[in-house]
Amino acid sequence: MDPNVEWESSKLDPDIPFRASSNHRHHTWAKTYHSFPEIYIQPRTTKEIRKVVALAQRCKRRLVVVGCGHSPSDLTCTSSWMVNLDHYNKILTIDKSSNCVTMQAGIRLYDLIAQLKENGLAMPNLGSIDNQSIAGAFATATHGSSTRHGLLSQSVRSLKLMLADGREVLCAPDQHADLFSAALVSLGALGIITEVVFQAVPAFKIQWSQSLHPLEEIIGDWEKGLWTRAEFTRIWWLPYKKKAVKWRADKTEEDIRLPPSNWWTGMIGFHTYHTLLYISTWFPRILPALESFVLNVQYGFTHDGAHTTGVQDGQSGLLMNCLYSQFVNEWAIPLERGPEALTRLSAWLHGDQTTSQIPYDLNGVYVHAPIEVRVTDTSTNPGVRPYLDNTVPSGPTLYLNATLYRPYNTDPPGWKRYYEAFEWLMKELGGRPHWAKNFSTVTKDEIHSMYPKMGEWLRVREEVDPEGTFVGDWHRRLLLPSDRGEVPLRLEERTLREEPASTGGLNWFGQLPAKSSNSHSSDESLDMIHGSEAGHSDNQPTSARKTEEQG
Repeated sequence: MDPNVEWESSKLDPDIPFRASSNHRHHTWAKTYHSFPEIYIQPRTTKEIRKVVALAQRCKRRLVVVGCGHSPSDLTCTSSWMVNLDHYNKILTIDKSSNCVTMQAGIRLYDLIAQLKENGLAMPNLGSIDNQSIAGAFATATHGSSTRHGLLSQSVRSLKLMLADGREVLCAPDQHADLFSAALVSLGALGIITEVVFQAVPAFKIQWSQSLHPLEEIIGDWEKGLWTRAEFTRIWWLPYKKKAVKWRADKTEEDIRLPPSNWWTGMIGFHTYHTLLYISTWFPRILPALESFVLNVQYGFTHDGAHTTGVQDGQSGLLMNCLYSQFVNEWAIPLERGPEALTRLSAWLHGDQTTSQIPYDLNGVYVHAPIEVRVTDTSTNPGVRPYLDNTVPSGPTLYLNATLYRPYNTDPPGWKRYYEAFEWLMKELGGRPHWAKNFSTVTKDEIHSMYPKMGEWLRVREEVDPEGTFVGDWHRRLLLPSDRGEVPLRLEERTLREEPASTGGLNWFGQLPAKSSNSHSSDESLDMIHGSEAGHSDNQPTSARKTEEQG
């Protein structure tokens, strides 16, 4: 380890471990980005997290907290210090009277789900996967697919946040409400979420069915109950065949009944499709024909009206297999704009420029199936709305997810133009990109215009982390104001360069500030941290304390 880090660490309590290693290689789940943090830290207690924050201040290092790295963007890339909370993952209390569960923020959803099940409880809704940590999931606005549920953060009753000065602040709707509203979708830029109180529900099973339909039938049913007949609904659209698989589910008391399976829908089909997708990177014209293969292998369908059903545990039944490395470009638009979005994108993919009105050349662009269509509704939520909530505040929200697979970590041809066209259409329909996905044509000005509460989020962020302990190039590029020009914050990390990785994707390298120790600001921060460890913390961010002092 760097001698400077060891020297600074020696000045702190030796009984508090600093569990750090070097030579760690980080990559996103999809291996779209790789980065090489200076050190990789896995604390196990709150005191250990506080020590990490203290050392980062003394050594002038940015902190990046990462879980499973499921976001395919450079959001979690760093050449500075990376913190992983996989060992800070305990359930602390379960209140049986309210079903509120207090947990350490590093717990992965699959562990949380398993432990909830042992206690007769469940999460009310889920996204497509359960690999994320609880904090990473809600801090990036993760959602499921139901007009009766909103974002995952809707079930967060309170949280604790470790700030850059080492104080752990309790946030709730009635306690530091502005910090709570900012932290519910924090994007890792406010501090380290350490503890979460989550509203669970009694465990449940779901009875689901999925069936194949022409796209025009789906559009025709759009406002006639398509999204409201069942509690959970999602659509998988096969654009070349102009068909869609409709999946819907409701809670049930029936016995578990798994759908039939065969060798073709198992590992043989999985690897066969993977190989065919790889071949399509060289011969993309085969992709329209591959949609029949997808229907047969992934869904077992051969004709309109074909369907399968099953009864599963509610948590496992809501998940899906993401299959392979992929680019994911998902946007939230008003639900009522959905038929227009599907019609125009379908027209563009079939060469109908007149109907699509999308000003991008289709030549050389081929896409993968399915395009995922999901829904949420946060407009009926009486609780706190996060400042960076990307859903529609006045009604249901539709999500369109243009997934492109990267077979054997190989980028598909034409993907950049496809996403340029897709994002152009989404912006025209009043859309907002999903924070944790790929989006490339959106400017900072456009992001700011999409979020009326962006100013509030930025104000809170500046108050709790004025030196940029948790700020990276992704935040600067898309969120942070330009009034400082290109002058970075003291600990902010900027992109130095990106270069192709030998294993596919990009190697990302960051520019770090020059190291120095014992600076005046660092010593002040350290003194405050020691005070916090001694029980001096008042659970208030800087802005709250200043207000009381002035009063």
